[in-house]
Amino acid sequence: MTVQLFAALYPWTKALHLIAVFAWMAGMFYLPRLYVYHTPAPVGSDRSEMLKVMERRLLRAIMNPAMILAWLLGITLVLTPGVIDWSAGWWHGKMLGFLLMTGLHGHLAAARKGFERDERRHSEKYWRVVNEGPTILLVLIVVMVIVRPF
Repeated sequence: MTVQLFAALYPWTKALHLIAVFAWMAGMFYLPRLYVYHTPAPVGSDRSEMLKVMERRLLRAIMNPAMILAWLLGITLVLTPGVIDWSAGWWHGKMLGFLLMTGLHGHLAAARKGFERDERRHSEKYWRVVNEGPTILLVLIVVMVIVRPF
């Protein structure tokens, strides 16, 4: 019964997983960009305080729930019989990308707490470079899932 239920819900699970990933990625692209703008903002300025609100809301209301859903739905997809050929190597690459994306998410979340305390631990240039990370990881993940090079 459980196998049939997983199989019957597979298209919906996959669609919801992709929606969650898209929402998560939107935040992953935007939050480091907010940090680029926040870094030079004078402590206590209206701009700095506005960015704190934007960063907190983006992380808590969009990114965290989307990441959690992406993980839960992804695990559900993996548990669906016949979806993954465990002898293939592509899923290792996808999981590496997903784990790195989760680690980057954690780094961004920790940085948000620093900005909340008016700490500027990194330069604008640093955040501009970090802003490229989600794109590189997204390319890795999509290529692994669609092309399945190994």
